[in-house]
Amino acid sequence: MAHPAPLVAPQPTLAAALKALLGTDLLAHDFAADEDSITVDRAAVAGVMIALRDNLEYQQLMEIAGVDYPDRAERFEVVYHLLSVTKNHRLRVRVSTDEATPVPTIVPVWPNAGWLEREVFDMYGVLFAGNPDLRRILTDYGFQGHPQRKDFPLTGYTELRYSEEDKRVVYEPVKLAQDFRNFDFLSPWEGADYVLPGDEKAGGTGEAPGKGAPTPMTSKEVKAADDKAKAPPPPTPKTTDSPAQTGAGAKVNKAAAKTSRDGAKATTSAKAKTPATKKAEKAPAKPRAPRKPKAGGDA
Repeated sequence: MAHPAPLVAPQPTLAAALKALLGTDLLAHDFAADEDSITVDRAAVAGVMIALRDNLEYQQLMEIAGVDYPDRAERFEVVYHLLSVTKNHRLRVRVSTDEATPVPTIVPVWPNAGWLEREVFDMYGVLFAGNPDLRRILTDYGFQGHPQRKDFPLTGYTELRYSEEDKRVVYEPVKLAQDFRNFDFLSPWEGADYVLPGDEKAGGTGEAPGKGAPTPMTSKEVKAADDKAKAPPPPTPKTTDSPAQTGAGAKVNKAAAKTSRDGAKATTSAKAKTPATKKAEKAPAKPRAPRKPKAGGDA
């Protein structure tokens, strides 16, 4: 099975080089999943980093992470991720500590460690001796506790906010109704095993309680409605009453009398005509003479 991580250059002589370089400061060396991890003495971590940078060409500090093992005497591990650009290799360096014992800072070795150590301090509460600005970086002012610890409570009944009146962060009880803390993770499509508030008013649906709303259409009815919607529209008939109404000449009139592409034929609308209408159509229109004024009038 191929390794999911990007391919790195193997270092078969790294174990011997680390042992010769670090000596008693090297407590353990593990090689798993094509990655090298070493555990070093906490008090000598700064000197170890200088030796790895200057002698083994690990030029960059990529990350500092924290790990919490509550069952251990020294429950925290501080993990440093180093990168060698020239050798295309990564090395993981680990030290262990507890809540009260600080870890020496490596800011003089890599200045970017200042922010990374502050993050580990904020999330886990690990102290770093010599850090020039060791304070919280992610949580709010006055926050109590460290969120990434395994024993940090996931729910609570207090909240904090910044008070404009007091000009500080204050803690207050959560004002939401505590009933909302009892969540039901059952899928709403399957329906709950109990009658939800308001469902008891439905009645007469023929459905057992907790089985969801009745389906308005059966599967066959739904399929028939889909087939009807996908069916092609009926052919559109011609809109002219006769071919002579095209007004484009005899050639076009002849083409208009043929069957259209969609299958509709030209049809003429039969309109009933009264005898007076027929007589008026046959008789030529005559101009009407002007009306003469009556004699004896004022005009």
